Amino acid sequence: MPIPFIEPKASAIADENRCMHAGEPVSVAASAARPAVRVPRLRPTELGLLLLALGILGLGLWQMDLARDGALAQRSVVALGAFGGAFLIMHAWLTIRRPFADQLVLPIAAAICALGQIVVARLIPELAVRQGMWVGVGAVALLGVVTVLPSIGWLRRYRYTFAALGVALVLSTFVLGVDPNGSGARLWLGAGGVYFQPSEVFKILLVIFFAAYLDEYRELLSYAGPRVGPLRLPPLPYLTPLLGMLALALLVVVLQRDLGAALLFFGVFLALLYAASGRALFVVLGVALFAVGATFLYQFFDHVQLRVDIWLDPWSRADTGGYQLVQGLTALAAGGIAGTGLTFGYPEYVPAAHTDFVIAAIGEELGLAGSLGVLALYVLLVHRGFHIALRTRDTFAALLAVGLTSVVGIQALVILGGTLKLMPLTGVTLPLLSYGGSSILANFILLGLLLSISHESEARLAAEH
Repeated sequence: MPIPFIEPKASAIADENRCMHAGEPVSVAASAARPAVRVPRLRPTELGLLLLALGILGLGLWQMDLARDGALAQRSVVALGAFGGAFLIMHAWLTIRRPFADQLVLPIAAAICALGQIVVARLIPELAVRQGMWVGVGAVALLGVVTVLPSIGWLRRYRYTFAALGVALVLSTFVLGVDPNGSGARLWLGAGGVYFQPSEVFKILLVIFFAAYLDEYRELLSYAGPRVGPLRLPPLPYLTPLLGMLALALLVVVLQRDLGAALLFFGVFLALLYAASGRALFVVLGVALFAVGATFLYQFFDHVQLRVDIWLDPWSRADTGGYQLVQGLTALAAGGIAGTGLTFGYPEYVPAAHTDFVIAAIGEELGLAGSLGVLALYVLLVHRGFHIALRTRDTFAALLAVGLTSVVGIQALVILGGTLKLMPLTGVTLPLLSYGGSSILANFILLGLLLSISHESEARLAAEH
């Protein structure tokens, strides 16, 4: 069965149709025909949990300063103030502009960002300031989304424009792309020490396209298609544009050797296809296609063979290609249950510990308990995203929430699985936790969209009651 969206009343449908043609949010269009909605003045749950996240950051920075210098450093006070100011401004603006938005999404994101700030300050102190600056840029982006976006339904009108823009951004890296990390892949745009990875924004634009297309053809995908015995095959004429867009996206990122993005796009596509149609057959066929594609890539791409071989036996390459994975597993084992304590481990011996292997650094110094705490934060964030999807009556908004939430959940699973040697490493980062400006910016835009969806759906429900 597809997602069980609640059917709105006839008056609600009429109000929604009027607002779609007028380009206004549902809650605004419906207000003339309904009793005045009592807007909450404060968001106490959000504020309290944000203060708790700030306490986590302050405690972590204070503990590291005590271990290094014996006293709280001025730079830590400045970092805490800037971090707290950014999130409290977002809280205040949401109270004014999006008072009905979910009150748990922003604090969960703040807790993850706080842990990321601590880890970056622990591993590479000179990057901590830049990480904090990107959090500030992300805060501005979130405020821009909740302020400028007229309604979630507005995104549906320009789905092909967003898809074309995303493809153009990624294709531009073939001509203008740079490789600041020396990884061999030109995935970034920029110069002068400031770089941006287009694939981070591309994933959001692709989700908007997928959600809008699947919303338009949801009924056909659910019930149409030829029968072969007891099975109803997918209606290929309606899936062709969707599959074509997915194939183009996968081709671009595979040619760029960005296998993590390719896996993420495909996983999000399957999640949205199942949410829209409710047909498990689509998922089975998708997994089968993935197996065929993975086999093909393994046969013809040397870097794919290398990653699979390292995954199967990193110890035989412990001094070359398997060094990062071996060091990461060693760090996790050394942390035990409670960890060695901040600044008392050796996570700096793990290559790219502040990006790809940030969970290894947390596992060594905060132990299994700290790692499970991080995992719990991601589970909570995914739970709130799906909760938002189930609360809205607009199928496009619901599918968009599912897609955006799947981006976070699948990306976290992929990198955690790679670090724990459950699957080959793909080079993606932990959302909001790992160092990286492009990722932080894109994820704050994602959060802004989720909060906007939540506000519109809850405002409509409040107006009806």
